[in-house]
Amino acid sequence: MKRLIMMMFVITLGAGLYAQNTFFAAKAGMVLTYANNDPKGNIGSYTQLTIKDVKGSGNNMTITYVGVSLDKSRKVVKDTEMTYTVVIKNGTLILDINQLVPAEMKNQGVKIVAKGVPMELPSDLKAGQSLKPYNVTVTMDLGVMKMDSVIKGTGKCLAIEDIKVPAGTFKCHKISQTLNVTAMSISNVTTVVEWYSPNIGQIRSETYDDKNKLVAYSVLVEVKGK
Repeated sequence: MKRLIMMMFVITLGAGLYAQNTFFAAKAGMVLTYANNDPKGNIGSYTQLTIKDVKGSGNNMTITYVGVSLDKSRKVVKDTEMTYTVVIKNGTLILDINQLVPAEMKNQGVKIVAKGVPMELPSDLKAGQSLKPYNVTVTMDLGVMKMDSVIKGTGKCLAIEDIKVPAGTFKCHKISQTLNVTAMSISNVTTVVEWYSPNIGQIRSETYDDKNKLVAYSVLVEVKGK
């Protein structure tokens, strides 16, 4: 469940602020399936994202996604299906992260809100180009107390290259990001290297710790309806 929530959150925020951005999937019926691997390449689970509905176009769109976790046999894990909606209004992407809160947490009165400036991937992104710094604050309201997690990131497009994954070969923008996450006065630095393909989105993602050691990675294993 945690992996599903994080992937849905990252992919959506990674879409950027502007609708002219082409680095995310926005076609009804498209299904993306990712394998989540440990550093040795062992698959621990899968994540599947389905675009259920798309209304509008250009700078004003409403996109409904359905995400679900799958086990190693690619069978649906019970009670992991989540539906959430992204609104692009006048070119600005709006996501209510509270949609990604599991039902059991909502029943306990937990609220989660994200505010700030998410990552932006310009549609004309070039190799060697730096991304605008971004800053997102995620607040978890437990009723009796609130906890903030601050995510600050910088990034750069390292290259435009072909990458081969189980779902096929895609021409991608390879992007490296340095994330500084601070929660309860404790900071952690993580490096994330991702490959984005136009009109599909994330193809591969690698996560490294502060010692530049690979922690985990995910790859697109299947795409339908593109």
